[in-house]
Parts: sequence; structure tokens; C-alpha cells
Amino acid sequence: MNKYESVTAFAPASVANVGCGFDIMGFAIEGVGDKVTVILKEGGNKSDVILKGKYGHLVPFQRIKNTAAVAVDAFLRATGNSHANIEIILEKNMPLGSGMGSSASSSAAAVFAVNYIMGNPLTTSELIPFAMEGERVACGTAHADNVAPALLGGFVLIRSYNPLDIIQVESPSDLYSAVVHPHIELNTSDARRVLKNEVSVENAIIQSANTAGFMVALIKSDFALMKRSMSDLLAEPKRTQLIPGFDEIKNAAMSTGAIGCGISGSGPSVFALCQGEKNALAVASIMQHGFSKIGLFNEAYVSQLNSKGTSIIDFSEV
Repeated sequence: MNKYESVTAFAPASVANVGCGFDIMGFAIEGVGDKVTVILKEGGNKSDVILKGKYGHLVPFQRIKNTAAVAVDAFLRATGNSHANIEIILEKNMPLGSGMGSSASSSAAAVFAVNYIMGNPLTTSELIPFAMEGERVACGTAHADNVAPALLGGFVLIRSYNPLDIIQVESPSDLYSAVVHPHIELNTSDARRVLKNEVSVENAIIQSANTAGFMVALIKSDFALMKRSMSDLLAEPKRTQLIPGFDEIKNAAMSTGAIGCGISGSGPSVFALCQGEKNALAVASIMQHGFSKIGLFNEAYVSQLNSKGTSIIDFSEV
């Protein structure tokens, strides 16, 4: 018999790619995320997802199309609990197509909650593949650079997808992120379509060197090396055309003191890494001004990296 009747989890937003780390790097941020409540029901058939929150009306409620439900059902099958009737309530507080790991936040919160209500048979790291299935239904690709940091917190490196090998990387305590989300939607699938399928050997070498340099910079708290390494030759050159004002906003952020600035995930959100909160607030302000100047309403999120990841915020016992 399960101890809990209902469990609610919160999963934070995240920034993926982080410049030079296309599909292999990401970090969690503070201040925004999704909540998922799972309720263990007696008998009956699995219901559609109950949707709440500011953006709930934009999310599919059908179980086979909803990222949270797909992740939960994948977990139940893998753990031999397919018979369990789990009701899912998704409080969708993150905009869709934001480039801030919206679908990942839903999936992460959902699998974390269902694992808890079923007695924690798996570790948090072992939940990542099920959250990735939510990503597959959201954008067609089961990538981990959003779900891994959302679940684990902090900065993560995906060294390999087959087999899945995820490494948590220590980061400087005074490393802050400034993320600005303009109120336009950019689907991940559309952002992927503009990318080339082939990369030159020269660019592959440069990108690899930048990725390695960025990892060393994180570990050594070397902000100068971090700044030199945050150059992306794979995704950013093609995706800038999808984000109005990006080049001007990036230049303004760098002139204001950002360590580096780039596209958050597939966009349209833009992120900057900064040393210290004061610097991050100034950079966020100048990026917001850039979007406002071209008529785009926007929101800013400034924080240290979220080290907690997904957590249980409420439960009721049987």
C-alpha cells in the first residue's frame, strides 16, 4: 500500500546549449517553473490531464500528447506499475516555445512526483530517460539538456546519449544568469529545421575546443576563459534570424559586462552569464531595453544557478 495519496512537485526552468554546448550542456535557473500534482486513484481508467496555470489552456490535455503524462506513463511501464491509475494535474506556469525548458519542466516535475508517490524506486538520475520521453512528444527529439538540469539542478554535461552519461559540474558561486524572454513563440522543431546536417572539420575542432575550455572555466572559476569559450558555430549563426534584434541585444549585453550571451535553448529567450548579481541585473535591463525598443514585451529572470533541481513541495498521506 502506498503511503501517499497525492504528491506535488516543482521543476525549475532551464537554459540549454549554453553557447558552445549544443544539445550537451544546460543549467537550471530560479524564479520560474511548472508544478505537477499526481494522485493515486483506486481502479478505473487513466484520465486525461487536468490543466491549470497561466498557460494551461495552451497545453494538450490528451494523455498521449501531454509531456507530463507521457513521462509518467513511461515511468509506470518501466517500473511494472502500468496498472496504477495516476491522475495528473499540471499547473503550467511557463510559456510554450520560450527556450527556457518549458516542456522539460512539466516532464521533470511529473516523473519526480510519480516516483515519490510510488515509494521512490528510482534515483533522480534514473528518472531522466522518462522525462526525455516527454521531450520527444513535445519536439520530436528526446534530448536531455533541459530535463537533466531541471531534475538534478545546477550545471550538467551530457557526455553521451547512448548510453546516457550525465555529469554534474560544479560552478562558481558568484556565477549568475540573466534570461530575458520576449513574448513570441518559437517551436523547437522549427528552430532545428534551420540547422545544417554537416559541420566542417575546422568548425568541429573549434567547437570542441570551446566546449572543453568552458568546462575547465566552470571548474576553475576562470571567467576570462569562460568568456573566450562561449562561442557557438553550430546553432547560433543560423538561429539568430529567428529572433528579432538578437545581434544588437547580444552586443549590448557584452558591452554592459556579460561574460557571454547567447540563445537560450532554441530561443527566442536570450541568456547571459555574469559575475555577480549587480552585473547580471544591469545586463538583464539592457537586454530588456533591446527587446522593448523593437516593440516586444518581455520578462527577465536573474538568479544564481538553481542547485536544488526538482523538489516535492506538497503531499497528502493516505
